[in-house]
Amino acid sequence: MKKTITFLLLLAILFVPAKAADVENVKPVKNVILLIPDGTSLATVSMARWLQWYTNPDKPNLNLDPYLCGTVRTHSSNAPIGDSAPTTSCYMTGYPSRTGYVSTYPENDGDNDIYPTDPARAFQPLTTVLEAAKMTQGKSTGLVFTCEFPHATPADCSAHSYNRGKYEWIAPQMAHNDLNVVIGGGVSLLPEESEAYLKGNGYGVFKNDINGMRNYSGNNMWALFADREMAYDIDRDPAEQPSLEEMTRIAIEKLSKNPEGFFLMVEGSKVDWAAHANDPVGMATDMLAYDRACGAALEFARQNGETAVIMVPDHGNSGISIGRADCKGYDKLTKDQLFHQFSQYKLTAEGFAKKVNSEPNSEVQNIFREYAGFELSPEELDALNHCKDYKNSPIPESERTTEGKGSLYSGSLTSFMSKLLTSKTCFGFTTGGHTGEDVFLAAYHPDKASLPIGMHTNIELNAYLCALFGMDRDKLDELTAENFAPHTEVFEDYKCEIIPAKDEKGSPSLVVKNKKKQINITPFSNIVTIGKKGQEEIRLNSVVVYVDKNNTFYLPEKLAEYLK
Repeated sequence: MKKTITFLLLLAILFVPAKAADVENVKPVKNVILLIPDGTSLATVSMARWLQWYTNPDKPNLNLDPYLCGTVRTHSSNAPIGDSAPTTSCYMTGYPSRTGYVSTYPENDGDNDIYPTDPARAFQPLTTVLEAAKMTQGKSTGLVFTCEFPHATPADCSAHSYNRGKYEWIAPQMAHNDLNVVIGGGVSLLPEESEAYLKGNGYGVFKNDINGMRNYSGNNMWALFADREMAYDIDRDPAEQPSLEEMTRIAIEKLSKNPEGFFLMVEGSKVDWAAHANDPVGMATDMLAYDRACGAALEFARQNGETAVIMVPDHGNSGISIGRADCKGYDKLTKDQLFHQFSQYKLTAEGFAKKVNSEPNSEVQNIFREYAGFELSPEELDALNHCKDYKNSPIPESERTTEGKGSLYSGSLTSFMSKLLTSKTCFGFTTGGHTGEDVFLAAYHPDKASLPIGMHTNIELNAYLCALFGMDRDKLDELTAENFAPHTEVFEDYKCEIIPAKDEKGSPSLVVKNKKKQINITPFSNIVTIGKKGQEEIRLNSVVVYVDKNNTFYLPEKLAEYLK
């Protein structure tokens, strides 16, 4: 009996899961897949799970459910509530950052800073886990998402900027960071130079070409759909745009061919967009689309045996609740009363807006009967007809008014649809913005003792991601010092001239000289040239980043060697 007890105690010790902070106990793996459902509060997960169970009684659980293991506290460097840019930046770099900052060291904000910051480092690009895996271990890297590619979360993995909206800075960085697979939205945002760089380096580049993507046999690929963001999953035309699950499977298939392994980030981007719009249909159905992508990643990981999967949102959004104060007796409603009407919706609020704008006003009731399972009341129809951007309204735009239209009315047709669809449920919202509650953490690791259990800070989660690749978190700081040093320090012994941009949208360039040699540096690229006419080309492992706030180029320390 004593031997049995001793054996069980030993077994328990061996399989005590590691907190993310206990990184020395984490067993490294070959591949890491990080899946982020943007702006997903826990109530959103619950709503999606209920919807799936109600419509598919044999599916009471999500793919991620068996792997739920803790929570994460996410925040900006100087505020408990963050947007996608600084929160995912923290996962990627181990440093919280400020609203709008993409993997960039924050400005000091005195006592407002949640952790101390160094004012001297403000605006310095910070090396990401993706960049470190590529540079130090030869891992393949990939990004999958449904927003446009330079958007905050994918950008956080592979670009650097204090302004997430500066796509003209971010897009070329992502192209020049030599990612192996990129699949998502943003056809109109790929610069001609970036596309030429990709094709010149053997990439397959597919724009609104789903068959081209599916049939491509190469391993390096960019496949972009829609001018900017892709459609919500429930609104998506499957003949034109792939699902998040399919994009994930294609990325894994290509990345896994590298014997050194890979890092893949998959974002369920538009859960967040729907939450901003207070659209429960988009939130739940895109969350389920994300969960199917998790299923694909978990399927591969279980079969592969050398892959860890981490599933975690970057922040909450909208304060959604299943239950609303003005929905009397909501806490006693049956599952049919709570979810039947919701299960009838076949379009998001945005989808409904596009639908009614594409068909005559006479078809409105037919549209709602078919796609929503109800007819508009006279008051609701009147409010719809008064929406400013309803193209087929019988009321002239000059005569439309907000007076007497009640709480449903909104100047935006999509907002009207969100309010209308929500009014038929007992769901509630507190805001159309981000929220500060902890987010869920789910993970799979082939070694159960290496799972991150409990509550973690976003910094601890970065340490865990590093440990999965056998890296100490300090390695990111070393790489940052090596690859993103200020040009004033790297070239302090040489003459530096900053050449102004040719136009307002352009960026300045840097020329560094000694008596015999010259280096020409263009920002947001991994290519620099040597000689007055750029006769010799040097390809870097990282991109050069220019920051106009301090008029500084951040670049590799080793570049000074080319002037010796």
